[in-house]
Amino acid sequence: MNEIKCPKCGTVFQINENDYDTIVKQIKEHELDKEIKRLEEEYKKDKDNSIKLAEVNLEKKLKEEINKKELEINELKSKIKIKDTENELKIKDALSNKEKEIDKLSSELELNNKEYLLKEKNLKDSYEEKLKNKDEQISYYKDFKAKQSTKMIGESLETHCQNEFNSLRPLFKNAYFEKDNDVSKSGSKGDFIFKDYDDDNTEIVSIMFEMKNEADETSTKHKNEDFLKELDKDRKEKNCEYAVLVSLLEIDNDLYNNGIVDMSHKYEKMYVIRPQFFIPIITLIRNLAYNSLSYKKELELVKNTNIDISHFEEN
Repeated sequence: MNEIKCPKCGTVFQINENDYDTIVKQIKEHELDKEIKRLEEEYKKDKDNSIKLAEVNLEKKLKEEINKKELEINELKSKIKIKDTENELKIKDALSNKEKEIDKLSSELELNNKEYLLKEKNLKDSYEEKLKNKDEQISYYKDFKAKQSTKMIGESLETHCQNEFNSLRPLFKNAYFEKDNDVSKSGSKGDFIFKDYDDDNTEIVSIMFEMKNEADETSTKHKNEDFLKELDKDRKEKNCEYAVLVSLLEIDNDLYNNGIVDMSHKYEKMYVIRPQFFIPIITLIRNLAYNSLSYKKELELVKNTNIDISHFEEN
């Protein structure tokens, strides 16, 4: 039997083993439930405190992270702003340089255009002046021919050339310039023969001249090439080195109006000229001959030396 004493009244009770175990068990379960409840309340309280602390720490950490990110963002914004400013400056500099280059090229282009327009104007003026001179020259010779008979036309051209030469006669102190009157070989002759000599009376150059012209009313119009073959034959018969046709034929042909025409591709050392080139062709051929005179003398000296050696060997 087990005894149980009442804590209030002090009465002692006798209970059997089973009842005692039941009462002890009830007391233990009651205490256990009480302890469990206490522990649950403490756990809940600790849990709540832990959650609050974790929330506080998390919030603090998040704030720190946010502040850090904001600092990084602000720093990046500053760098971007600086970079944008640098890029803007570079773009402004590049645009400024390009604008300067464009202005320079525009100025050069404008200057080139002005130079081109000036050259074009000068070329046009020069061409118009030449055309005017050519037209005046053609008009002059047409008027010149219209005032004379067919016979007088040829004679006047010869007289014109002869007067041109005689006006500059002092420049050709050793020269010979006379009409060709020798028809003994083939019955034909040129109009003038020009020969020039050095101070030792050595012939420097010789030219056969032929003067040709015709009136506008002549039914058959001749061409310059119609007279070249006969002139070449006269040149060879009179032992002249050059042949020159002074012509007013084909008055509208630009080939003959633009200067001295070399016909040596058809006849050796043959030229066709207008009357205004009469003196220039003489001085041109004469100067070329003077330049080759020293070579001619050296060649003549060599020939004479060879002849002397041959005679020496024969003797």
